[in-house]
Amino acid sequence: MKASEIKDKSVEELTETLVSLSKDQFTYRMQQSTGQLGQTHLLKAVKKDIARVKTVLGEKSRVSE
Repeated sequence: MKASEIKDKSVEELTETLVSLSKDQFTYRMQQSTGQLGQTHLLKAVKKDIARVKTVLGEKSRVSE
């Protein structure tokens, strides 16, 4: 997910995306712990996407103040 895609979304869409990414991260962590995750790069990618979404949410909350 690119930063430009994230910045175009509304706050509601960003919170939905954040919840979805958190669920994905949990699923990948469980798969890794049981040895079922073959694509380990997904953990790092999801973690970075979560950070991007949280950053944009923070920026939008500071602008609205």
